[in-house]
Amino acid sequence: MDDNQLEKTLGPLMLWGLGVGYVISGMYFGWNLGLAEGGTYGLAIATFFIIIMYVTFTFSYTEMACAIPKAGGAFVYADRGLGKHFGFIAGMAQNIEFIFAPPAIAAAIGAYLSLLYPSINALAFAVGAYLIFTVINMIGVKVAASFELIITILAVVELLIFAGVTLPHFETSNLSINPMPNGISGAFAAIPFAIWFFLAIEGVANVAEEAVNPQKSILIGFGSAIGTLVFLCVITFLAAVGVGGWEVVVYPEGSLEASDSPLPLALSQVIDNGHFLYKMLIGIGLLGLIASFHGIILVAGRATFEFGRVGYAPKSFGKVHSKFKTPANALIINMLIGIVALFTGKTGEIITIACFGALSLYIVSMLSFFALRKKEPNMDRPFKVPMYPVFPAVALIIASISLVAMTYYNPILALVFFGIIGLSYLGFLFFIEKEK
Repeated sequence: MDDNQLEKTLGPLMLWGLGVGYVISGMYFGWNLGLAEGGTYGLAIATFFIIIMYVTFTFSYTEMACAIPKAGGAFVYADRGLGKHFGFIAGMAQNIEFIFAPPAIAAAIGAYLSLLYPSINALAFAVGAYLIFTVINMIGVKVAASFELIITILAVVELLIFAGVTLPHFETSNLSINPMPNGISGAFAAIPFAIWFFLAIEGVANVAEEAVNPQKSILIGFGSAIGTLVFLCVITFLAAVGVGGWEVVVYPEGSLEASDSPLPLALSQVIDNGHFLYKMLIGIGLLGLIASFHGIILVAGRATFEFGRVGYAPKSFGKVHSKFKTPANALIINMLIGIVALFTGKTGEIITIACFGALSLYIVSMLSFFALRKKEPNMDRPFKVPMYPVFPAVALIIASISLVAMTYYNPILALVFFGIIGLSYLGFLFFIEKEK
């Protein structure tokens, strides 16, 4: 094996576990903040279009992942389809998404554990989580993916139990309580929280290089993951809001501050806080957060690794561990950046910046898709997107509109995101480009 090659150990089931695991924390927290912006109907409208975007995007992305199974994912596709300049921008957008999502989840993990152990600072738990799961990912992808599969299955089962307890109390009228408090503008403002339901699903492509028979495994893993997530998104949304209206899963009783725990708030509407099912949901609720935190750390390491391997970042980032054959250096640098972001305490802002990275990634990826179809029509494509060119075009249009809307509603954060992209691109032009 080449010293800079990743080990092939992942099959379809592992890839399903990674794909669902990357995303599943979005079912447990964060999405309900979109209710505060758009109400039930506003978030539902945003989520409807975001689901269409993710389904069409995922099938289009799968075509490229099966044809070019490399750890860099979108960066590699853009580099090949649109050239190295767009490749660099896609890579930076991907790195921003994958590096900034974990600190937001780590903050939630820390806050959750500090409720159980109030004498210990939440930041200590969050930093500890970073250290533990970075080490797990350094030990080996099979160990990491096996762990991810177990906690993902448990997190899915817990969501099904939550739905089983709350849906018998579902009332359609609860969906119509103050359904659009901010009108249609609320639906646009809710977009980043609708994206949070599915953020990072595309990370499956970044472990394609480590898949056994990637052309078959990626298709099955990606397709089954997006199907599972759409089902969980719809059932969780309806089960949570349907028991008492959107406000009860946003604001704890007697508080005007939005909660990061919508599912326990919904559950408390139908069973007593002392009920064993309530305690079980709280007790295992951490698994959904851990699944996404651990999974995105895994995929972020692969994205940064590929950036270093091709020389768009320090070459040391593109080295694999001599014993474990994992991107250890990339995992460590991502952890350090994430901990710095964590200490800012700006969880909502960090989520939004990660969403800016995701949408930019989706736009460049779909442009790359069309470019590759035109430039390399004879490329071996073991899977081809259905309804071409409708699927990639729909994904491109919805992602573009969403990026414009997010920029309008978050101008300062948009400046931060595009500032990072712009400054890094200047660095690419003046330092990396000149060396090549």
